[in-house]
Amino acid sequence: MAAEAGGSGYSPAHPLRVFRRCRNPPMPHRSSTHAWRPASHGWRIGLIAACIKLALLGALVWLLSGCAAPLPSLEGRSSSMQFPLPLPAPRAAAPAPTTAAASPSHTMPPTLPTQHSAQSAAAAPPASPFAAIRHPAGVPAEHSGVLVLSSPLEAYAARVLLVRNAVQSLDVQYYIWKSDTTGLLLLDELRAAAERGVRVRLLLDDNGIEGMDRLLAELHALPHFEVRLFNPFSGRSFKRLGYLSDFSRLNQRMHNKSLTADSLATLVGGRNIGDPYFGIDDEVNFADVDALAIGPVAREVGAWFDQYWNSDFAYPIDRLLANAGQAQAVEPPESLADRVAAIKSGLAAEPYLDALDRSTTVQALLQQSRPLNWARVRVVSDPPSKFSGTAPERALMLDRLSTELGRAQSEVDLVSAYFVPGERGSAILAELAKSGVQTRIVTNSLAATDVASVHAGYAKRRKALLAAGVRLYEFKPDATLAQRSGRAGLLNATRRDRALLAGGGSAAGSAASLHGKTFLVDRSRLFVGSFNLDQRSFFLNSEMGLIIDSPAISRQVAEGLDRELTTEAYEVRLDARGQVVWIERTAEGELEHRTEPNAGLWRRFLSWLLHWLPVEWML
Repeated sequence: MAAEAGGSGYSPAHPLRVFRRCRNPPMPHRSSTHAWRPASHGWRIGLIAACIKLALLGALVWLLSGCAAPLPSLEGRSSSMQFPLPLPAPRAAAPAPTTAAASPSHTMPPTLPTQHSAQSAAAAPPASPFAAIRHPAGVPAEHSGVLVLSSPLEAYAARVLLVRNAVQSLDVQYYIWKSDTTGLLLLDELRAAAERGVRVRLLLDDNGIEGMDRLLAELHALPHFEVRLFNPFSGRSFKRLGYLSDFSRLNQRMHNKSLTADSLATLVGGRNIGDPYFGIDDEVNFADVDALAIGPVAREVGAWFDQYWNSDFAYPIDRLLANAGQAQAVEPPESLADRVAAIKSGLAAEPYLDALDRSTTVQALLQQSRPLNWARVRVVSDPPSKFSGTAPERALMLDRLSTELGRAQSEVDLVSAYFVPGERGSAILAELAKSGVQTRIVTNSLAATDVASVHAGYAKRRKALLAAGVRLYEFKPDATLAQRSGRAGLLNATRRDRALLAGGGSAAGSAASLHGKTFLVDRSRLFVGSFNLDQRSFFLNSEMGLIIDSPAISRQVAEGLDRELTTEAYEVRLDARGQVVWIERTAEGELEHRTEPNAGLWRRFLSWLLHWLPVEWML
C-alpha cells in the first residue's frame, strides 16, 4: 500500500507488479534492484530535461526581446539635399546624429549644358551625357524615349552602363539585392561612381539583403554614398524571428525596383539584383522585363523615389548597425573589394564582363545611333503611406491599373509571375471576358513556380476563370527553346541568354521561371513594373511601374507573346467533363496532360494541401 500511496508502482516491496505489467517475464539476472534504478534516477533525468526546457525558453525570450526592440529614432536623420551646383563637399564618413530636424532629400535636378553659362568652367560640374539625347522633331516635350529589355544580358549591361555614365546622381531602389556574382559587381559599380563624385542613394527593402549588413555599412561610410533600409527588422542577427513579434508591420514589403541616373535616364521593371535575374543561377533563372526610359519620366520616377527615401519607413543603415559608422576604420573580415576581386578572377564573372563589351544599348543611345520609341510614359506607384494604412484607395496602384483595364475595348494580355486574383479579381476578369474583351493570362505552371503556395492560390480560381472565357497559359520550366531561338522575347530571352552564358554548362540545365509583370491593353498601352496580380501587390506590398502609351511598342510585345505562347507555355483548358487539362504543343502535335505537367507527386500534393488553407489574403 505504501507503494501505491507513493505512486511509483515499482518498489522492492512489490516486485511482482513489474512482472504483471510485462507480457514477457524478466531474465533471471534482472533482480528487483534493477527495477529500482529507473525510479531512483528518474527525478534526475526529469530535472535535466526541465533545465533544458527552461534554457531554451529563456533563449527564445531573449531572441524575441531583441527582435521586438523598438526601431531607432529618425530624429536628425542625415540627408543629402537637392544639390546646388557645383557639387557640394562630400558627406563626411559616418556623421554623428544631431537633434536637428531631418532635412528632406530630393532627386538631382537634371543638368543641361545651358544651365551653367553664368558659372566658370572650372566650377561647373560636367553635363550629364543623357542630357544630349534630344527629342526628335515633332515629338511632344512631355514624351520620353523607351526601350523594352527582356534579355537578361542586356538588362544587366544597361544597369552597369547607366551607372558608369552618371555624372551627378544615382537613385537606386530594390526589393532584393543578392551578394552573388552580379549583385557584388553592381555594388562595386555604385562604389566606383561614388568615388568619382556621383551622389549615390541606395534604398533597399530589409527583407531582401540577407547577409549584406557589413558590405552595405562599408559603402554607407563612403563620401557621396548613403544606404537606407526600408521597413527594417530591429534585430539584425536573427531577423526572421522579428515576424513572431511584429508580423503585421514586417509582412508588408517595399517591392519597387528602379535605377535612375542624373534624373534623366531610368530603368524600371520586375528584376531584382542577383544571378537568378540575370541568367546564371544554377537552380532557377527568371524570365523578366524592364523598360529603359530617357526624358521627363525619369524626373517623375525620381520624385517617387524621394517620397520613399524621406518617408518614416526609410532608416539609414548606421542607425540600425552599431558599428556601421566605423566601417572604414575597421576593415570588415572580407571587404567588397576583396570579394569583387575574387569574382573577377574566376569564371563566373566572365560572361557578364564580356556582355559589357558586347552591349551596345546604352552607348548607342548616347551616340543617338539607336532609335528610341518616343511616347507618353506615366509612372504609377503606391505611396509610402500604404504601409501606415492612410493611403486613400484611389491613390493605390490597384485602383489605377483597374481603371486602365476597364478601358479595354478588344483585348487584354496579363503576364504575371504570381497570379492570385482572389474572389474580387476573378470576378473582374470574368466580367471582362464575358463583355467580349479577349482576356489572356500568362503565369507560372506548378513545375515552374518558385512559390508553390502562390500557385495553390491561383489554382482554386482556375476553373471559374476558364468557364467565364478567360484564356490561361502556364509557363513551362524546361529550356528546349534556348538552343534554337534566335529572337528574344518576353518569355524566351532568359532561356536563350542562359544557354549562351553557360555554354551548355550547369546553368543551361537549370529551371526557368517566369518573373515578369507586364500588361497589354488593346495592343496600344503597355505596363512594365513590379506589380503582380496577387493579394500581396493588391493590399500589402508597395509597387511601381510605367504605363507606356505606344501602339508601336505594344504591338511588338504582343506579337512576340503570340509567337512564344505556342512553345513556351501550356495552354490550360476545360475538357468536355469540365476538368482542367494542359495542352502542350510539340513538333509531333498537341499533347494533352491531365495532371499538372512536369510536377512531381509531392509538389502536386503540397499544392493541393495549400489549396485548402485560409492564406489567400497574404499570397
